[in-house]
Amino acid sequence: MIARIGLIVLLLGPGTIAQAQDIVGIELCTRESNMERRTGCLQSNIEYLQRIIAKNAAAAQQKQAASDAEIAALKAAIANLQATIAKLQPPANKPDTPASSPDAKK
Repeated sequence: MIARIGLIVLLLGPGTIAQAQDIVGIELCTRESNMERRTGCLQSNIEYLQRIIAKNAAAAQQKQAASDAEIAALKAAIANLQATIAKLQPPANKPDTPASSPDAKK
């Protein structure tokens, strides 16, 4: 239980536990006098935060997949353009090589 609360502190940052009411969907559990209700309130907050984390992770994965697909398409376009440029450029002139006749060696 303490580890979960520590996780909430890490996710929300230091000093935000006191501002928990500012986060939509998070209940202020410190006002509960009954420990069972307080525990239930904290568990509800944890479940809510876990759902948000899962939702944000799925959204991030979708964005990453879209970015990966876009990068692959751009790499293919660059390769296509490089091939086109290579075809359009005139062939490089090779330097003249001396004749390999026996008279050239003398």
